[in-house]
Amino acid sequence: MNLFADIRGLVIVALDELVAEGVLPAGLAYDAVTVEPPRDAAHGDMATNAAMVLAKPAGRKPRDIAEALAEKLVADARVVLASVAGPGFINIDLAPDVWAGLVSAVLQDAEYGRSALGQGQKVNVEYVSANPTGPLHVGHTRGAVFGDALASLLEYAGHEVTREYYINDGGAQVDVLARSAYERYREALGHAPEIEEGLYPGDYLVPVGEALAAEVGDRWLDQPEAVWLAELRDFAIEKMMEMIREDLAALGVKMDVFFSEKSLYGTGLIEAAIESLRSKGLIYKGVLEPPKGKVPEDWEPREQTLFRSTEHGDDVDRPIMKSDGAWTYFAPDIAYHYDKISRGYDQLIDVFGADHGGYVKRMKAAVAALSDGRVPLDIKLTQLVKLYKNGEPFKMSKRAGNFVTLRDVVEAVGKDVTRFHMLTRKNDAPLDFDFDKVLEQSRDNPVFYVQYASARIHSVLRKAAELGVEHATLPRVEDDAELAVAKKLAEWPRLVEIAARGHEPHRIAFYLYDLASAFHALWNKGNDAAGLRFVQEGDRDATAAKILLPKAVSVVISAGLGILGVTPAEEMR
Repeated sequence: MNLFADIRGLVIVALDELVAEGVLPAGLAYDAVTVEPPRDAAHGDMATNAAMVLAKPAGRKPRDIAEALAEKLVADARVVLASVAGPGFINIDLAPDVWAGLVSAVLQDAEYGRSALGQGQKVNVEYVSANPTGPLHVGHTRGAVFGDALASLLEYAGHEVTREYYINDGGAQVDVLARSAYERYREALGHAPEIEEGLYPGDYLVPVGEALAAEVGDRWLDQPEAVWLAELRDFAIEKMMEMIREDLAALGVKMDVFFSEKSLYGTGLIEAAIESLRSKGLIYKGVLEPPKGKVPEDWEPREQTLFRSTEHGDDVDRPIMKSDGAWTYFAPDIAYHYDKISRGYDQLIDVFGADHGGYVKRMKAAVAALSDGRVPLDIKLTQLVKLYKNGEPFKMSKRAGNFVTLRDVVEAVGKDVTRFHMLTRKNDAPLDFDFDKVLEQSRDNPVFYVQYASARIHSVLRKAAELGVEHATLPRVEDDAELAVAKKLAEWPRLVEIAARGHEPHRIAFYLYDLASAFHALWNKGNDAAGLRFVQEGDRDATAAKILLPKAVSVVISAGLGILGVTPAEEMR
């Protein structure tokens, strides 16, 4: 059940009747017609812009259309009032039994809120994709939570989703990793490590060195780099990926695919991707203009192999091969997305840190060119996370060297708090993470406030069960506070589709906070008005009817928290 969609359907039927009667001309497009919650709850239960958006194409005054449409709407038993406001908006009030029916629908429909919006379209969501050179840090944490929640949201909205991690194991940084691990290998054999500038200093490589020493003994000790670099590189990458998988598991993230950049080299995949672009006339030899702003002293014009990315919305054409014949870093990125397209995805989503802003246009251009515009690419950038404790900037990591790890954060506040709080801001807005405030038990802490609502509901249901109360078939939804909760429940299916269309999982967190607020308001009102309490002492029938509303709230909170990857609380500790 989607009550907003149902009432929109009623509006469309009424418009068709007005067309049939000659009040409106035939051929009108209804795409822009919406039914949504009014900005001010005092104005009604729902509002439609139908008259406003159809006035111009219909050649009629919006208020004339609105009055004719309102007359049609009130003929439906679900509508008790349709009033014209302002220049032509229609505010709609629904019958009380509609809201009781809505609560029943939430409880009876196991799929309430789920959507067929995605129609089974295959979507690839790539996120985290950190270099395998160390543990995940707090910035990766935000990207991991956002990407995972987005994948769950899209699945909930009917898409077929693949969660993917791109392992950056083909660049110079993994050679640095191998050299850093070698020093820890020497340390494991009793020698002082020589951590020179440019190597990774974190203690997280100590276990790698110890594992290597246990496997090869002193065979590589004092040997030249050429003897051990290739093997140690693979060994260290494997150990780092084991650590990263464990970090992700601690956060509740499980990937479907780990794709290795190294697999693109020597396999013809890069060459195939570039040839695909060449066949479309998008690869050429040329000389780029000097970079804007201050020109580096060592810059000189030189001929390169370029991708004509400006034909697909980029600012400048991009080099894909250096003058010495080596691929640029952009070439394997093109090949990787070419591989994604070849796997038959209908949509690609990449989740990156804020420092990848310059990457957006060129990658979108590449995907548009490779897929002939068939496969859209959405690149979501996650802004920085600032850590605080007692209101002061906070640093806590030792083993990582100079950054706070994902594991540090999860061990400090728990997986559920970490995940929820990471979604309390839009992905492209900076996020403050205060270790004290995220654990604070107050309304100002959305994590606590939503979980407190869940715990309160479970306490009500436990008490009702202890009294031997059996569920009624018809909910009791009468007071304004009860109606406010039911109306918020009605928004859930609509909200899911809005969030899924916009790739905005933070909307789920915002909605859950609003739903929890409506529930707590009803609870608090019941403290003063005994008739609003869910458990009515000595009246099993009344209790049976009243507990259906909080039970419906619990269903939706559980569904929303499930999308966020958070376990609903059954009691507060």
